[in-house]
Amino acid sequence: MTPKPAARRSLIVLCALALGLPACGGGNDDAGGGAGGATTAQPAQPASPSPAAKPPAQTPSETASVAVGIGEQGAAMFADKRFLDLGIDRARLVVPYDAVGRRTERELADAWIGAAQAANVEPFITFGHSRANPEKLPSVGEFRAAFRAFRKRYPDVRVYAPWNEINHVSQPTARAPQRAAQFYNVVKAECEGCTVLAGDVLDQAGMTRYVREYRRHLEGEPAIWGLHNYADTNRFRTSGVRDLLRTIKGDVWLTETGGIVKFGRSFPRDERRAARSVAYALKLARDHERVKRVYLYNWTGAQPADRFDSGLVGPGGGAARPGYDALRKGLKAQE
Repeated sequence: MTPKPAARRSLIVLCALALGLPACGGGNDDAGGGAGGATTAQPAQPASPSPAAKPPAQTPSETASVAVGIGEQGAAMFADKRFLDLGIDRARLVVPYDAVGRRTERELADAWIGAAQAANVEPFITFGHSRANPEKLPSVGEFRAAFRAFRKRYPDVRVYAPWNEINHVSQPTARAPQRAAQFYNVVKAECEGCTVLAGDVLDQAGMTRYVREYRRHLEGEPAIWGLHNYADTNRFRTSGVRDLLRTIKGDVWLTETGGIVKFGRSFPRDERRAARSVAYALKLARDHERVKRVYLYNWTGAQPADRFDSGLVGPGGGAARPGYDALRKGLKAQE
């Protein structure tokens, strides 16, 4: 069910403040898409199996290699010895599309990108709604001007996704696939030689319908698409990945996924279940030849009272969780 405007505004603001812009699921905690995401056209259906289901048996393909990154909004990760010990050299940040024009957002981006580059980590930037006006859908001209300002300030950033979770109700692109496609066209044209992902969609009901309309307005065929497959990873299935692969050409990066420690009613707090999901996320990527990268979200855990938590370590840089061990073992296995 689509929230009423006032309720939707409150949800969007809370999501942005709590998670630094990555989607926080929205809607019905028991929904099947996106580990609890609302759909843009119809109510999400209850999911099956339950989130406590066991992952499928491992297969020989688990020895295959997949590039791994971390999605994290905080710069402290880059100085954490546990992160450095993993040898991961890719990380993803979501920033408001108008970040350069707002001092606080600009300073946060400066700190994160600077810390990533100092740690020899490739920054992957995804844009999202403005914090100041979350419901505003920028015009193509406004987005182009904002992107040019970002490129001028951070010329060394070469990997982009034009908009985060374009099909999720928390984003103003949810009912505007044509505009979302135009944003891709802008970044592709403005950033010669950059890696530019299309889509960056959430695996919720209606995803393929949205992608088909979005593709109609793209200039050229994208080489890489982004997918957030929390539902796949935490319900130990493959339907989100398979649906996108059937709908598009090109490769796929799982740009936001991981083991949910806690999310509403569907996922009561369970660090060991989250660790199984981390291991399954890596396995799922290895099992699909066209899936080339996986970015696990996120590094730093939330406080116990918070609604959403998928951290590999405890809040405030606390103790490593079982999910961290699962990631370390997965990386070791593909050396």
